[in-house]
Amino acid sequence: MEKITLYEFENRQVISMGKMIGKQSIVFEETPFILEGASVVGPKEGEGPLGKGFDVVEQDPMMGQDSWELAESLFQKEALQKVLLKAKMGKEEIRYVFAGDLLGQLIGTTFGILEYEIPLFGIYGACSTMGEAMSLGAMIVEAGNAENVIAMTSSHFASAERQFRFPLEYGKQRPFSSTWTVTGSGAVIISRKQGIAKITGVTTGKIVDYGVKDAQNMGACMAPAAVDVIASHFEDFGTAPTDYDKIITGDLGLVGKTILFELLNQKGYDISKVHMDCGIEMFDGSVQDTHAGGSGCACAATVFTSFVLKQLKKKVWKKILFIPTGALMSPISFNEGNTVPGIAHCVMIESV
Repeated sequence: MEKITLYEFENRQVISMGKMIGKQSIVFEETPFILEGASVVGPKEGEGPLGKGFDVVEQDPMMGQDSWELAESLFQKEALQKVLLKAKMGKEEIRYVFAGDLLGQLIGTTFGILEYEIPLFGIYGACSTMGEAMSLGAMIVEAGNAENVIAMTSSHFASAERQFRFPLEYGKQRPFSSTWTVTGSGAVIISRKQGIAKITGVTTGKIVDYGVKDAQNMGACMAPAAVDVIASHFEDFGTAPTDYDKIITGDLGLVGKTILFELLNQKGYDISKVHMDCGIEMFDGSVQDTHAGGSGCACAATVFTSFVLKQLKKKVWKKILFIPTGALMSPISFNEGNTVPGIAHCVMIESV
């Protein structure tokens, strides 16, 4: 075990053990870079406020397939292809893919990237999967175990509704606390080569359960986990909300945002002036009938790879926290009446 030392970070001394910092964070000495990003979405997402920023807007959410699940796989396949084209790279230059989705046994990922024959780490973090994928990919690259990796994920409104809630044919009325699962896929290439932005640190989230059982209120399920990892990040790095241009949560929506602010204020942190939620930005709820906002693995992934990366590239934002949030439920746990624990992963990213 390495000797515990005081680590100098932005004129602050914090406890560090090698690359580990604080209780649950890592600071990267040789920062991995985000080389390129790609986003592919469905028609509803393309009609939203961010519609013009996505790389591809598919007009057929079925993608010409016989099932929603096969359609989701094609969204992921297209995102992988698009990010390689944008980076002018071949699949043989990618050492690993870190990917996952919401479907049982990651079938969206399995059939989506099958043809590429790239070594895969299949991961599940619910809607926090993009944060987990980027964290693990950055660790592998920084450790020298890969030159280039891809971090990606996907979701589909109809496949998620069928698995976790009700068949669309049922026509159940949705409560105002509910969010709309984003149809699409987002992918980034993390590399040792200099790119659009650099990943300077990560804070890995813990499972947090406040006893919420309402599967139609994802914001309430996930907000406590976001609070926990954000507060842990500030403590581990010795930073404050004012040290970041933006603190971006994944898909808390309008309900989760309110809970996030309230619980963080109780811990002494006010992020209201720098906060942004991908789920709120994705849709215009007043005209698109999405209630509390967007959700799903693709929500944070596509907003990040389209809008957020562009702000970093232009240096509009120089330092951000990207925090995809996930609700850890399954059809079995839901049907057995269990609670819906949450998790969130924090990735610290800076412009170059």
